[in-house]
Amino acid sequence: MKILALESSGLVASVAVVTEDRLIGEYTTNFKKTHSQTLLPMMDALLKMTGISVTEMDAIAVSGGPGSFTGLRIGSATAKGLGLALNKPIISVPTVDAIAYNLFGTDAVICPLMDARRNQTYTGLYTFEGNQMICIAHQKAVMINEIISEINDLGRRVIFLGDGVPVFRQALEEGIQVPHAYAPVHLNQQRAGALGALAVQYYKEGRCESPAEHQPDYLRLSQAERELAAKKEEEQNRE
Repeated sequence: MKILALESSGLVASVAVVTEDRLIGEYTTNFKKTHSQTLLPMMDALLKMTGISVTEMDAIAVSGGPGSFTGLRIGSATAKGLGLALNKPIISVPTVDAIAYNLFGTDAVICPLMDARRNQTYTGLYTFEGNQMICIAHQKAVMINEIISEINDLGRRVIFLGDGVPVFRQALEEGIQVPHAYAPVHLNQQRAGALGALAVQYYKEGRCESPAEHQPDYLRLSQAERELAAKKEEEQNRE
């Protein structure tokens, strides 16, 4: 089994080829270039370097959201295009789950934090029981103080990771009342290798969808949609 994993939900662009027991290759960058510029060239370079044809893939895994609306659309469109052209299924992996999987095996609670703007974060809470990642709180969009309160109520050591950590660091230091730590730089962002490893499990469980079925999970409305809804509400109030 070979899975091509695509990660474009944030600033990180990452592509990997993963099997049940090997990370064959991973190409990850984290600087401000749009994913439309980077994702396909990175995939092409990785496949050429490893000598693997895209036709050998059994499935295409993609970060399913939440995250950057533009990034998710690019990743989704790329995965759908490949899936349709190759007649391969899509494995949509929740973004926050995949970030948490970076810290496989820890006995602490894992709290990914993505910057969702307006003092909100895309987050969730996870732990491991043996080799199994357990979801304590499913991914969601909440105010930072809400997830801090949840963590304090759990009363367990927690490890934070994700691009939201530097954004919310002061709030965390002021509000967290349990022992806590921050993941090191090589584990604290989205990585296609972790996404692909989790996708292998999903594939075995039959958690696949057709390219036509796949849609990103944004968790909330885009700014344009929010502004349109606010405008309609304002107009209704005037009537």
